[in-house]
Amino acid sequence: MPRPRQYDDALRTRLLEAASVALADAGAEGVSLRAVAAAAGTTTAAVYTLFGGREALLDAVVAEGFARFGRVLDAVEPTDDAARDLLRLGLAYREYALAEPHFYRAMFGRPAAAGHDALAEPTFRRLEAATARVVEGEQGKEGVDGAQGAARERALELWALVHGLVSLELGGHLPGDERERAERYAAALRHSRP
Repeated sequence: MPRPRQYDDALRTRLLEAASVALADAGAEGVSLRAVAAAAGTTTAAVYTLFGGREALLDAVVAEGFARFGRVLDAVEPTDDAARDLLRLGLAYREYALAEPHFYRAMFGRPAAAGHDALAEPTFRRLEAATARVVEGEQGKEGVDGAQGAARERALELWALVHGLVSLELGGHLPGDERERAERYAAALRHSRP
């Protein structure tokens, strides 16, 4: 039986957005389906129809956050300058987090589902590939065999740096105005090149 017309993609999006706010603000245990449904202008029946239940909704929020994040990273077209491309990916990371803070917090604030590996996410693989281009360029052809392992470790370090800076900024823990925070972030990326 097809779902009722009132349960369309627009409602699904509203539910995901309302749930992202609740998840980011209260954590998984603080998410009330009744409150999420009310914030989205619907009833809990819509949540069950569209998602199947609370846990599936919360998993969908995380998946939606990574999908949106992936689209932002995919918009960074590779060029012949690997180091500049890596910097642009780092700037896009911050851009996404500031534009979608609830999804960003939900993505990294919910314990990973069983079997979920953040390093297998396309978003991390994009960072790893960009890092590998820089490492391979620095090591030359003779160092390509060891470049992949070095790239993964360096990508993890870069991820920790950008995640830490962005999380501090979202929490209001970094001094300065928007311009100063943006400049500090870009400078940190430039100084931490692989």
